[in-house]
Amino acid sequence: MFSFDVKDWDDAYENGRNIPGGTDYPAAWVEPAAAFREATQARCDVAYGSGARHRYDLFLPEGSPRGLFVFVHGGYWIALDKSYWSHLAAGAVARGWAVAIPSYDLCPDVSIAGIIAQVGQAIAHAAGEIDGPLVLSGHSAGGHLVSAMMCHDSPLSEELRARLRHVLSISGLHDLRPMLQTARNEMLRLDMDSAEANSPALKRPLPGVALTCWVGGGERQEFLRQTALLPNIWHGLGARTASVVEPDRHHFNVIDGLCDAGSPMMRAALAPVEER
Repeated sequence: MFSFDVKDWDDAYENGRNIPGGTDYPAAWVEPAAAFREATQARCDVAYGSGARHRYDLFLPEGSPRGLFVFVHGGYWIALDKSYWSHLAAGAVARGWAVAIPSYDLCPDVSIAGIIAQVGQAIAHAAGEIDGPLVLSGHSAGGHLVSAMMCHDSPLSEELRARLRHVLSISGLHDLRPMLQTARNEMLRLDMDSAEANSPALKRPLPGVALTCWVGGGERQEFLRQTALLPNIWHGLGARTASVVEPDRHHFNVIDGLCDAGSPMMRAALAPVEER
């Protein structure tokens, strides 16, 4: 059940202070991410554009990849980079997939629309390196960004749209209009027009692409609502959608399933391809 009497929108979207041990993140990810880069066959800092942050890391399995799995990080479009998340490639790599994890420019240096375009460029470049089907995943703001890739106005080319099989949005933000009521909007610089123009929940899904929205049962109510929202709307537009609430998970550990090849999250992420 959702309460619709939100008085403090900053608190509604604040994770760190509302999770026991939440302030330990993102520092807790630095060591496992670095260790995974050292232990895995990787091509780091591959350029997809001319900017300093226009880089992705590509993690490769043994033998020929079964396809390309992309993870797009969060940070409310204003923080972090690819280096914190390398270990999240472990599950897909163990299942024989190549994994690309890009960085992108951050607000306010670039608009959210600009970030969407950059993520599309990163995916296109990595997909030029790796053949086969394409599966996208992203966390929080990254969930928004990968959802944007399967909207009717996706920056992906027709060729890449044909390769795209599944989008997994983890704790994704699919309607940007609530951000207008938060202090973060000083950095995001959204107005109602740009919030509406960049909200997947207000757009049409690409045909033939599956969507799964995944959230921790212990997350903030707004993340639970945002997770339920997009599959509900897009199901009504003919898309194959699913919404999963994983018990005993919060905003920062809900992504841990990507590290484990046999986890429910990892099986669900690749099922639309591997079960064909």
